[in-house]
Amino acid sequence: MKSYELNLDGLVGPTHHYAGLAAGNIASTKNAATPSNPQAAAKQGLEKMRLLHNLGFKQGLLPPHQRPNLQMLYQLGFTGSPAQQINQASKSAPELLSACYSASNMWTANAATISASRDTADQRVHFTAANLVYNLHRHQEADFSKMILEYLFANAQHFKHHPILPRSCVTGDEGAANHNRLCKSYSDLGLNVFIYGKKALDKSASNPAPKLYPARQTREASEAIARSHLLSPERVVFACQNPQAIDLGVFHNDVISVANESVFLVHEEAFYEQDRVLSELRGKADFSLNIISIEKNHLSIQEAVETYFFNSQLLSLPQKPGQMLLIAPSECEQNERAKAAISGIIADSANPIEAVRYLDLKQSMRNGGGPACLRLRVPLNEVELQAMHQEVLVTNDLLDRLEHWVNKHYRTELLPQDLADPHLMDESLSALDELTQILHLGAIYPFQKEITV
Repeated sequence: MKSYELNLDGLVGPTHHYAGLAAGNIASTKNAATPSNPQAAAKQGLEKMRLLHNLGFKQGLLPPHQRPNLQMLYQLGFTGSPAQQINQASKSAPELLSACYSASNMWTANAATISASRDTADQRVHFTAANLVYNLHRHQEADFSKMILEYLFANAQHFKHHPILPRSCVTGDEGAANHNRLCKSYSDLGLNVFIYGKKALDKSASNPAPKLYPARQTREASEAIARSHLLSPERVVFACQNPQAIDLGVFHNDVISVANESVFLVHEEAFYEQDRVLSELRGKADFSLNIISIEKNHLSIQEAVETYFFNSQLLSLPQKPGQMLLIAPSECEQNERAKAAISGIIADSANPIEAVRYLDLKQSMRNGGGPACLRLRVPLNEVELQAMHQEVLVTNDLLDRLEHWVNKHYRTELLPQDLADPHLMDESLSALDELTQILHLGAIYPFQKEITV
């Protein structure tokens, strides 16, 4: 049976702004408090979806989460009507208000870890929504991500949804941004690579860990997911991310490596004890593994972070079996060394990457999210694809409707101080209410269920 990789892109929400909320995310910190353009952000995301759809890839979307998060405002001690809560928070705790308005759920690579039915013992697709405990503005996404994935993939014959891992730093989980699947083809048995930043319960001096920025993913979390997803230990590799890379701004592994089918594009300093990691991968792979290692003298870690070179999407071309396409941010085209590295990869006949498309995703990039951050990969065979909620699978007609919806509801400029305006809340909820009708989702948001506290 034919299998696919469905890309579920996050539809950027109407409250997209730059607040610098994420420690270790250099772009986010650098652009804090500058003006954002939510309308442009959403349109850039829709253009990426349109490109992939028109190239023949399986493409869908995940809706934005409700913002502001009125329940979290209440949990934080702000009372009264929603407008009163917003007013109180804007005056006494604007950083918390910013978190409650965060549109970071657009980066769906952090929504969950997903295992292909080809790899699991019960031959179902397994989902674990990420707890994202290291940042308040991300942590609030966990429950809605779990709910929407359960809604979209509801058929228990094909899909298995696991509880969110314990919400502790010991089991900190950041989703698919720290997971790769390598395989001969999507239909074949895969090798699952789980990348972590530290072993939380290992206090020995030999336990590698970053010194400047947090290691958001723990080995304990990765091992728990591999166990619950019923993956064979013989086809799982746990790799520790280079702690020095984390301290240079590589807060998720998808900022320093990317995999697709048998190709693994990786920086030579991505992992702790990298030679051992790659040796284990080669030893466990029962297919020809094509590892493309980018040397530091060709592209430094700092340059990789600045350009989001490795946060490109690597895709198998539907019309050209055996050939791959790289979807890279335009920042790579504008950086001589990054562009040269990509040109070298394409010119090398030893790998199947034959072309690159550069995309303008500046609104997301300025907050620390490139093409790969914006999508959640879901490995599905033909039957599983038909068993999911079809209305989130994109067509050009749907994308046209969504572009009209964005033009109608989204502002073209947003500053942190604008979050104090209760009209922004009204605009956001009105937009989401209409979106649920477009996507045939029903009453999925708390405000639609009259739950505000």
